[in-house]
This record gives sequence, structure tokens and C-alpha cells, in this order.
Amino acid sequence: LIIVPFNYPVQLALVPLAGAIAAGNCAVLRYSKRTPETSKILHRMISEIFNPNYIKSFLPEGISSEEILKGDFDYIFFTGSSGTGREVAKAAAERLIPYTLELGGKSPVIVDSTADLETAARRIVWGKFMNAGQTCIAPDYLMAHFSIKEQLIDEIIKTIRKFYGVNVQESPDYGRIVDENAFYRLREILQKENAKIIHGGQTDECGLYIEPTLIKEDYFDAPSMQEEIFGPILPIFEWSDINDVFNNIRIRPKPLAFYVFSKDKEFAKMVMKSFAFGGGAVNDTINHTASVFLPFGGVGHSGIGKYHGKYTFDTFTHLKSILIRKNSPFADKIFPPYDQEKMDLINKF
Repeated sequence: LIIVPFNYPVQLALVPLAGAIAAGNCAVLRYSKRTPETSKILHRMISEIFNPNYIKSFLPEGISSEEILKGDFDYIFFTGSSGTGREVAKAAAERLIPYTLELGGKSPVIVDSTADLETAARRIVWGKFMNAGQTCIAPDYLMAHFSIKEQLIDEIIKTIRKFYGVNVQESPDYGRIVDENAFYRLREILQKENAKIIHGGQTDECGLYIEPTLIKEDYFDAPSMQEEIFGPILPIFEWSDINDVFNNIRIRPKPLAFYVFSKDKEFAKMVMKSFAFGGGAVNDTINHTASVFLPFGGVGHSGIGKYHGKYTFDTFTHLKSILIRKNSPFADKIFPPYDQEKMDLINKF
């Protein structure tokens, strides 16, 4: 069973499906109700291409999540929120079905005083605001060294304008929020954080548009830090003592992604070795997931299991151990009755 999310509904349906097929499986896909038109297109394509006894496709109105999870599957592959992931895990546990959970979390970005700020700004803006921030591995919050924070913010604002224009709402390259519920949740964060907004903050309910927004934060219990944002809002903190950074990250669940911008290789290595997270990058965002040679998956609250490339094949494969024995006099040495000669031989192994 492959349960497809709303944010990248084509890729996150077909990549797991390709691995399942490559490993010799039949498969069932269940799409998200939050992307009805894309789900209909995928459903039609799958139904036309594959025999339903081989690959079966379900629209959300055809069967509920609760009902489909009652099926006797050999494996469940889920991509989505941590809350729904827990429900999937509970349902799978009742039937002892193995599963992969691709979830999310608050993925930090640390920028130190040595970083190339122009490069950092480009890559942070690209990773954060693609798909209007609705990416599970998007930078969730930024921690910038106090000596370069204001300059970095200036570079980020310049980059937003360069990528999307002065009027972002008119840009053909900037996305929209998936539905009203997600829009209202994000708008509530903006309303609570209104006094701290240093760039952006404009919304349009009719178009489900939220402008790329920067928030200058002082406290880690701020409204923007209560859960994964999953939208185009970037909280920015400053730091002077890296130990304070570490302490504030460690009190949170393990993130799906982790990013560091620095020219100091030893600093970057030290930071990356200090935390448990799904995957990450030094002087980049997002692109660690592009390599088919690297596994992708979370740890702890950000997920269970991994895929991409050969790891997708491995996920949908059960590795069986089989021994083929030849006849030999030595084989009988393990059988009783045991004399000293047999015991000496057995003890060697």
C-alpha cells in the first residue's frame, strides 16, 4: 500500500511505485483528497496502464484512510504528517505489517560568520519558498551568527525579489497554498507574529496566496516554532554561542533535514556530527535528496525507513537467507551422541 501526500502528488506516488514494481510486487495506491484534480489524472493513468490485479488505484472518495488501512497488505509506505503517520503505524502494528513512514519536522539552517552570504541566501530562498514552502525538507527556521545576520537578511530579501519579482503574487514561479485549512493555519501564525514580520506577510484568501515572509524571532517558544510550518514563513534567530544553538535544537524532535552554511569545514563537520537527523547538506538545501545514490528518510519523529535509488528496491524487498548443504561426513559431527572429539570440533565454531 502506497499512501500519497498532497505536496508532490505525482513524484511521491510514482517513485515508490517504481521501486515496488522493480522489486516484483503488486501495489495499491491511495491518493490525497487535498489534490482532487491531480488525483483523478493519476487514477486514470494508472487504471489505463495497469491490470487492476497488478496495480490498483483508489481515489480518496472511493475509500477512506481508515478502511484501506484494514487491508491485509505485506507493506505500507506512507508519506505525510507525523500525526497521520502515528495512525498508520497503529493500524500496521495491529496486523504486524512492516512500514515506512516519510514524515517531516522543523529542519534548521545554521549560518556562521564565515559563510558566503550571497550563495547562502540563494540556496535558502530556493529551498524554503519552492512550492510555497510546502516541502517536508524545506528549511523551517534559520539561525544566523549575530555578526552577519542583518547582511544575510538583506541578501535574502534581494534574492526573493530577484527570484519572484517585486510583486510575488504575479510570479509564474511562485506556488499557492494547497487548501483553505492550510491557508488559515498559516495566516494565524502571521497574525500572532505580526509585530515581528520584517518582510512579506501579505495574504490573499481568494487565491490561497501567502507572500514569502521573514520573521525576526527572539524566543524559541514563539508561535512560529510550535510545529512544522509547512509554508512560506521563515523565522530567523541570531546566535553568538554555538552551544546555545545546540541546546535549542536538541530540545526538539529529530528533524528530517539539517543544513549548515560555512566555509569552515571543521565547524560544519562538527555540527553535522552533533545531531541525529534524516539527511542534510553543507552549503546547500534540498539537493541531498536528488542523488539516487543517497538514501532518503527520517529518524525518530521525522520518519522510519528510507528509499530513493536502490534503497527503494530494498524497502520493497524481503531479504531471505537460504543455506544449501552438500552431503559430507563432516556434517554428521554435529549430531549426538557427543564424544570429546565432537565437542572439541563444535567448540571451535
